[in-house]
Amino acid sequence: MLPLAVSILAGSYSVISQLITSYGYYAIFLLMLLESASIPIPSEVILPLIGYFSFKGLLDPYAALVVALAAGMIGFMVDYYIAYFFEKDVVYKHLGTFHIKEKDVKAFDSWFERNGSFAVFISRMLPVVRGLINFPAGFARMPKKKFIAYSMAGSFIWDVALIAFGFYGITSSNIYSVIAYIAVICVILYAIYRISMKKIRNPG
Repeated sequence: MLPLAVSILAGSYSVISQLITSYGYYAIFLLMLLESASIPIPSEVILPLIGYFSFKGLLDPYAALVVALAAGMIGFMVDYYIAYFFEKDVVYKHLGTFHIKEKDVKAFDSWFERNGSFAVFISRMLPVVRGLINFPAGFARMPKKKFIAYSMAGSFIWDVALIAFGFYGITSSNIYSVIAYIAVICVILYAIYRISMKKIRNPG
């Protein structure tokens, strides 16, 4: 499972890199919006690449951060409003269309019931499944201002950390070195994801 996840994430590098190179901030906005709306596009690749291209002088890191955060919040709100206005059964029925596992959303639903706002905050820093908390928050009709505030706080930490990683860690012009860095962070983040999901599903 781990080699497959790393392969998928590392394989996303060339596509995402080409999109950002060709379309700049527009690509960042679209990619981060889709990722935050639970579409399986890895921010674990997007954000370090933003840092790398900023280091190369192709992007302004502060502008890119603002675009990423804004797009992320819009994506979060899309899922939030879907869950806010529709019943759980309706949402669960269509999760598979977007390659979202029902058991993961249910696990986050239980986690949200136990932890509330903290679950929203910390989930923004969980790789792979950052957007899944949107649905439980919407189901519970969490106050919008609180949802946005905790989401923004967690996302800011996540986005800054990975952009900084790309800016300061991926400084080689050798393409293979860049891919190696991406692969390393994918391994680390996937391990965090597995440990986090185990704790969320089995809180005892």
